[in-house]
Amino acid sequence: MTRNSRIWWLVGFLIALVGVGFPYWRAPSALTALPGAFYGPGLAALAVVAMMLRAFGTGRFLPLWLLIAAAAPVAVVLRMLIGDAAATPVSWPRELLIASALGLAASLAGMLIGSLFLLRSSRRPT
Repeated sequence: MTRNSRIWWLVGFLIALVGVGFPYWRAPSALTALPGAFYGPGLAALAVVAMMLRAFGTGRFLPLWLLIAAAAPVAVVLRMLIGDAAATPVSWPRELLIASALGLAASLAGMLIGSLFLLRSSRRPT
């Protein structure tokens, strides 16, 4: 398995999904209002996964950014599908939009830092 293997994308996405989703899935329904429910270790995990995937050169910037960012809205959809169907908010498009924006922002931060590491490691000493 090389660093360019797509399996790293799948592993990174699943780690980001569990990182952002686990605290959100375990929270009581009263505490799952977005964006507050995602603040904290969930978004940090998403940013770290994006940073690591980019720093190790597993793929190009845009596809990795969008893939890791998608973990946040997928976590919301999974809570809606698997969680209590009666507790599904009427404003689910708003929830998905907020989760998408938070995922894009956290993933972008991680990707930019990872790109700096990748750029630094590709320079050869003179």
